Amino acid sequence: MYRSNRNLIFWIAILLLFNFKIYAQEKLSLTVEQAIEIGLQNSKLLHSSLMKVKSAEAKVREVDVLRLPSLKLNAGYRRLSTVDPFTVTVPGMGSFSISPAIFDNYSAQLTLFQPIFTGFRLLGNSAMNEQLSNAVNEDYNKDKSELIFNIKNAYWGLFKATQFKKVIDETVDQIKAHVTDAKNLEKAGMMTTNDILKIEVQLSNTLYQQVDAENSVKLSGVALCNTLGISLETKIEILSSANMSSGQFDELNKMINDATIKRSEIKAADSRVKASEAGVTLAKSSWYPQISVMGNYYYSRPNQRILPTRDQFDATWDVGVNLSLNVWDWLTTKHQTDQAEAQLSQAVDAMGMIKDGITLEVTQNYLSFSQAKRKIEIAELSVKQATENLRVTNDKFKNGLATTTELVDAETALFGSKTNYTTSVVDYELAKARLDKSIGK
Repeated sequence: MYRSNRNLIFWIAILLLFNFKIYAQEKLSLTVEQAIEIGLQNSKLLHSSLMKVKSAEAKVREVDVLRLPSLKLNAGYRRLSTVDPFTVTVPGMGSFSISPAIFDNYSAQLTLFQPIFTGFRLLGNSAMNEQLSNAVNEDYNKDKSELIFNIKNAYWGLFKATQFKKVIDETVDQIKAHVTDAKNLEKAGMMTTNDILKIEVQLSNTLYQQVDAENSVKLSGVALCNTLGISLETKIEILSSANMSSGQFDELNKMINDATIKRSEIKAADSRVKASEAGVTLAKSSWYPQISVMGNYYYSRPNQRILPTRDQFDATWDVGVNLSLNVWDWLTTKHQTDQAEAQLSQAVDAMGMIKDGITLEVTQNYLSFSQAKRKIEIAELSVKQATENLRVTNDKFKNGLATTTELVDAETALFGSKTNYTTSVVDYELAKARLDKSIGK
């Protein structure tokens, strides 16, 4: 009996510990910086982009080694069909074999090859792939920047939903208190039933909005969890708040100039232009002769260079210089060069369009950021005014000097001003994040 109770206690303790771990995993308190760190670690998209970078770097190393000497080994065995040996008959001396028939043939060949001049083909190929690798690396930086912005967007979206729910909860508590005050006034003969119904209708409408606010918090939390790559059941607590002092930027023209230098898209486009220039060099390489040095070492049984043939391993070697020149190819090289030059022009145009797009993006985000700062100032003043208006109206209402309509209007004005303030704060943070992204921070 004692042992059975001890086992029961043991399993209960394990179950409680397991539930505690699950609960601990379901709640996470994060600043926006911590959220960014987690999102960068868990992003499958960013990992895929990183693998593209590693693949491009490996391609560069592959192309670079083509300029180095190569050493190849070939070995084989062949069984030949039976034939009569080659014999010669000399009058008075009889017949004798000149080359015996050897049916088991073994061969080993070691070849050393070194390109000397390839018409800049290898040089152009190496330069092109190196620039393409740089472009892929900048694409990775671009994906990282976009992911950081998406995390900030989801984080401040949850912040906005949470703050909106707080405003709703405060409004619900205020209206409930007003309902109580109204009923007390009704008992004193200073309030009609219809006046109370007006406040109760407002309470019902606010409770309806409260349900939507609760659902918005859940949906925003799920969206943030998805962006961070963590369990969708995790409950995230927002720790960061808007920091007005951190939004300091240079003049617009300076930001545009910096953006056209620092942005990953510009760097990637510039690398692709350079890669296209190397592609032109690569296409023109067929106009030039190709020169290489080659050496072979043979170890065969029998060795065909040694006569008479003998059934044993013998070593021989050869060294030579090879030159090849494409004399006539129906202007294939010209056509390939034209294609490469057209691709170069496209790359230059693409970089120009990217610069134009960045100029527009920075300008728009700068104006949006400036507007968001002004909106916060106006919203703060509106909240102060609406709060004071509600306080005065509520005091009058308790003394029977204000109607329910005036009270409802005051509450609605305060609710709207608080909502506008929350929206302006989030818009400010997102505008700042967009501007940071657009100038390459």
